[in-house]
Amino acid sequence: MSDHGRTDPVLDCPADETPDGEELITAAMRWHFSPETGSPFWLERAGKLDFDPLRDVKSFADLRLFPNLVNELRDVRVEELIPRGLTLPDDLYGIYESGGTTGAPKRVVCTTDWMERWLAFSQRHLDARGCPRGVNWLALMPDGPHIFGAALREGARRSGGILFTVDMDPRWVKKAIAEGRAEDAARYADHLVTQAGFLLETQDVGVLITTPPLLQRLAQDERLVALINRKVRHIQWGGAHMDADTRHLFRTEVFPGIQLQGAYGSTMILGGSLERIEPAGEDRCVFDPFAPYITFSVIDPATGENVPYGERGQVVMNHISKAMLLPNNLERDTAVRIRPPEGQMGDSVADVSPVATFDDQAVIEGVY
Repeated sequence: MSDHGRTDPVLDCPADETPDGEELITAAMRWHFSPETGSPFWLERAGKLDFDPLRDVKSFADLRLFPNLVNELRDVRVEELIPRGLTLPDDLYGIYESGGTTGAPKRVVCTTDWMERWLAFSQRHLDARGCPRGVNWLALMPDGPHIFGAALREGARRSGGILFTVDMDPRWVKKAIAEGRAEDAARYADHLVTQAGFLLETQDVGVLITTPPLLQRLAQDERLVALINRKVRHIQWGGAHMDADTRHLFRTEVFPGIQLQGAYGSTMILGGSLERIEPAGEDRCVFDPFAPYITFSVIDPATGENVPYGERGQVVMNHISKAMLLPNNLERDTAVRIRPPEGQMGDSVADVSPVATFDDQAVIEGVY
């Protein structure tokens, strides 16, 4: 096999550097559509496209040329998703699955290089927010086949702390709700909170990572609220939406002395974004993506065109890296389109909430 394309100054730039967006797109097209380095998945589909990715895809707007193929990731063999230019097993960090909110789970490839980049991005934002280092983390989040659990283990270790976890199967909860067994789902959520309580009572925990539904259940227990306010210095929430009123209540009354930071992402972009630090007096929850690797657009799904800034539309996500190419993925969320920071490719988003139905199925958040 040729060594052509195995290394690239753009795709392989240091993890703490941000490449130019159009240079990244051009380099990614060379990587994913070269017979020497591309995955069987994309090489097989290249001949069915009505455009030439190497010639026609050079900008952020050009990513819309791609069809949304993420549903194919439900049943494709993972070996077909791995770029041929990777060196196995060293370059492969793991295979991870979506939460199964809209059907059978989808699978993605995560490389050691990509995990390094995502962790570096996350750590920069945690440091900017004032998240303490050298403290233990407690995660009430899915692990197992879910990429966020893997990232949390690495993140806690690199920040100098120990990660405590609680077993969570979000698919079981969603199934219970879909089958009308809301009481079973509620009992399971209470079980998760009980497990968290054991750790909060006996261990030193400085960072709590959980979902809005579970944070609400924690907040209903005065004993656990007291423990959290006494021990925890930073709460990160994600995996489900949180409305503005609930967020304000947590920040001002329930956990007033604790940093509260949202996270928004998807397995289909192999990561996510952390809440923007807004100027004093602002109280919006805005997410700036890890651009240019992860980018957002907010569109009118009827036309495919961007909605004006300040208006709500459906979120389209793109992932572009050496690990995977996942462009033009219409997500199951709506959001308000926000003007991005200077130099950022694509949109920022605020006030994220799920659509009622997606792919003709009801969207159920459950605990995640």
